[in-house]
Amino acid sequence: MTDAPLKHLAIIMDGNGRWAKQRGLKRTKGHEKGAEVIRDITTYCSNHPDIETATFYAFSTENWKRPKFEIEFLMKTLDRYLKQELNTYQEHGIRFQAIGDLTRFSASLQKRIADTEELTRSNTSLTQILALNYGGRAEITAAVNKLISEGKQHVTEQDISLSLQTPYSDIDLLIRTSGEERISNFLLWQLSYSELYFTPTLWPDFNTEELGNIIENYKQRTRRFGGI
Repeated sequence: MTDAPLKHLAIIMDGNGRWAKQRGLKRTKGHEKGAEVIRDITTYCSNHPDIETATFYAFSTENWKRPKFEIEFLMKTLDRYLKQELNTYQEHGIRFQAIGDLTRFSASLQKRIADTEELTRSNTSLTQILALNYGGRAEITAAVNKLISEGKQHVTEQDISLSLQTPYSDIDLLIRTSGEERISNFLLWQLSYSELYFTPTLWPDFNTEELGNIIENYKQRTRRFGGI
C-alpha cells in the first residue's frame, strides 16, 4: 500500500464533445455539463482529509485549433463559471488560481481571473488550479528563461521546480477521463513519479463516487519513487 497521502490531484477532463454527440446535442452542451462536474469534484476535494491541491486541465495551448465559435463559447463559459463559483469558493474555503499564458484572453476575462484569485487568496481548505492556455513544455521553457534572465549560470532541478507556475508539490495522482491514455503536454515536470489512472468515463458522467473509488485504488498502490 502507498505510504504517501494524496496531497495533489490532477485531472485531464476529457470527453465533453463525445458526451454531447452521443446524445445528439451540440458540443457546447457537453462543456456546460462538464463545468457542473468541476464544481462537484472540487467541493469533494475541499472536504477530503488529505487533498490540498486539485489541478484541472481546462484549456490547452493546442485548443486554439478548435472552431472559433467553440473557443468563444468556452471563454464565456469560463467567465460565467468563475462568477457563479465565487460563492462556492468562499463557502468551502477554496483558493482559486490559474496557470498558463493568460495574455491571449480578453481583458475582461483576465480581470475576472485576477479578481477571483485575489478574493479567494486567504482560503485554505483547498487550492483549485485551472490550467488555461497551458502547455507543459511552455511552462518548463518559461521557467528556464526566467532563470537565465536572473543571471543563473548553473540550473538545478530545484531551481526549475521553484520557477514553475505550480511550485506547490509534485502530482501524486493524475486521472484522465474518456478512455484516452496519454498526458497531452500536461504538467510534464510535475508528473515525473505520479500514479496514473485512466477511466473510460466521459467527463460529464464523472462523479464523486467514481473519484472515491479511484482514490481507494491509489491507496492500494506501492509508490517507490525509483527505489525498491
